[in-house]
Amino acid sequence: MFSFRIRRSFGAYQPRGLLPLACLLVVLALASQENSSPTQNLQVAYIGPGAGIALVGSFLAVLGAMLTAFMVLLTWPIRWCWRSLRGQQALKRARVKRVVVLGLDGLDPELVETFMEEGILPNLKKLGSTGSYHRLGTTWPPLSPVAWSSFSTGSNPGKHRIFDFIARNPLTYLPEISSVRIQPPRRQLKLGSYCLPLSRPRIDGLRKSKPFWQILGEAGIFSTILRVPITFPPDRFHGVQLSAMCVPDLRGTQGMFTYFAEQGNTGVVTEFDVGGERIEVRRSAQSVRGTLPGPVNPLRTELVDSQVSFRVVGKKDGTAVMHVAGQTVRLVPGQYTDWVRLPFRLAAGVKAHGLCRFLLKQFQPSFEMYCTPIHIDPDRPVMPISHPRVYSIYLARKQGPYATMGLAEDTWSLSEGLIDEEAFLRQADDVNAERQKMFFDSLQRTKRGAVVCVFDGPDRIQHMFWRFQDSNHPNYQAGDAKADRHRRVIRDMYVRMDRLVGETLEKVNRDTALFVMSDHGFKSFRRGVDLNAWLLKHGYLVLKENARSSDKGYLEEIDWGRTKAYALGLAGIYVNQQGREAEGIVSAGAEKKQLVEELCSQLTGLQDTDLGQEAIHQAISSEDAYAGPYVDAAPDMILGYHVGYRVSWDAAVGKCGPQVFSDNMHAWSGDHCIHPELVPGVLFSNLRLDGSQPHITDLGPTTLELLGVKTPDYMDGKSLLCSDANS
Repeated sequence: MFSFRIRRSFGAYQPRGLLPLACLLVVLALASQENSSPTQNLQVAYIGPGAGIALVGSFLAVLGAMLTAFMVLLTWPIRWCWRSLRGQQALKRARVKRVVVLGLDGLDPELVETFMEEGILPNLKKLGSTGSYHRLGTTWPPLSPVAWSSFSTGSNPGKHRIFDFIARNPLTYLPEISSVRIQPPRRQLKLGSYCLPLSRPRIDGLRKSKPFWQILGEAGIFSTILRVPITFPPDRFHGVQLSAMCVPDLRGTQGMFTYFAEQGNTGVVTEFDVGGERIEVRRSAQSVRGTLPGPVNPLRTELVDSQVSFRVVGKKDGTAVMHVAGQTVRLVPGQYTDWVRLPFRLAAGVKAHGLCRFLLKQFQPSFEMYCTPIHIDPDRPVMPISHPRVYSIYLARKQGPYATMGLAEDTWSLSEGLIDEEAFLRQADDVNAERQKMFFDSLQRTKRGAVVCVFDGPDRIQHMFWRFQDSNHPNYQAGDAKADRHRRVIRDMYVRMDRLVGETLEKVNRDTALFVMSDHGFKSFRRGVDLNAWLLKHGYLVLKENARSSDKGYLEEIDWGRTKAYALGLAGIYVNQQGREAEGIVSAGAEKKQLVEELCSQLTGLQDTDLGQEAIHQAISSEDAYAGPYVDAAPDMILGYHVGYRVSWDAAVGKCGPQVFSDNMHAWSGDHCIHPELVPGVLFSNLRLDGSQPHITDLGPTTLELLGVKTPDYMDGKSLLCSDANS
């Protein structure tokens, strides 16, 4: 996943009390960046599914919401009668009263089948034997935003327009988030060092086509959609939804952790590759003082972080007490605090509310403390993270504060060694527990219609712990006591997911169709392939004079006047096309077609000469991979890597390193960005399904048929129901 840090955030913050009239006009907005370079304020890293963006909204939205609520109340009886009539008509044709889809992101069929044979997944085995089990085909490429978008819409990427976590802007060659576009306010009033937007910014989802729950809603059927990727901004439909992938933290990133250390502590890393920030604190006797940075203040023309001050007082027993934002929080070394609510003051009466957790590493002899990324407070959301807006508030009031970021588990703090594996697992377990509460609440409250909930834990844990079970991984640790403990982590996670399936089975009846599925499987990520280095070596990419290799990201240092092709993202290569790219040199038509065919031919079967292994299983043109109105927005070539390989860390962000192949020494050691045939997902159901090569696009049409709604012609998927599916 790529995480963008857009330093200048804009968003809506909720007013408290009376405000000056000027504040009533404020919309948190994108400020001027006249003096910054194009990439100065953009940070990109592959850290797992999701991409952070800036915050959006306005004070005027508060008034607008009140007016909307009033109109909703006035028209509610009419709309209720209309939806009830349509819903009753559909449900008369329905085969079941309810469809439940339990998404277990990244659950791998080979591991599932092995563990079922060993007898440690009894609930999945029972579900497969009494109903059905199949391997589930996935997308080109098998990335979460792509696959889950195909799940939602029943369509191939050429129809929903999501091809990767990021896309490139052909006019600037810079990466952009593939699923969201932010448009700043058109009008702003600058008053000295303050900037008062006079119109509203916009946040638009870029996923095209309709998800099946919108189609159900048009037929009057209610749905509860929990944490399905690429649902940010939230869809508007007859139902409730909590957004997932692409929901940023309060700072406008997809996970900016903070690490506090004492001044002069040279044993602490001072710079991180990505994903974090080190803050020095001041010690005085038995207390430490510091500040936690929050979102950039969008009311100022210069880039100024809001912040919250804190003081930590050490105790004789080794614990400490933190005083922050009027709260007293007990700190125990090695233990996370509960969620701590933090208000970041932006102006008189204007605050941005967030949540975070602290982990005290040590108070003596030198202070070290980790802080998670600051999540948007679901009880006081500064931007829409649910539909309707009140739904996130309802969940927070019912179960307490919970993680809201698209990537809730902080993978980069583990990669940087700032937290250990046990601390990461506690994060993952806590997020999983929060999700279970939401899921079971939705099962209790949604008796008719559809319930869809995705659990991210399997994906996150396999990304970070695969190296412990793969003796061929370059970062495998043999004979280490810690490694021995962690070799069972993935296995134990599968057992917990099986237990979740068992609890779900207890809560569904014969009137409910249950599907347990994953969007892709998992494999080891041992070696990285630097596509830009390969293109450079073979003359398709040329660097500027005196630049042997490019350590800069975002395709800097490339001589576009002599470059025919370039790579950016996890699975794509773009042609530097005339009339499309700002400095394109390859003409559209025959020249481009010949170049694409030439590159696909050379890259298919590409050998890792160091190990004598095939690195790329197949390279395919986007025209062969996709069909639909948005094929032109895709990379011109899609790469399907072999097991053990993936695009290198450098090439993913547009760098061009000195060598094509390199060992992956990161904690992020498992992956799924390979050829889709090598990493299918799983599909279990309590129904007997048609087993002829089920695909992830089939889940939407199957759900529609089960609930008595006709499948739209534009969907590529097919219903998987047998004629006796109710038996």
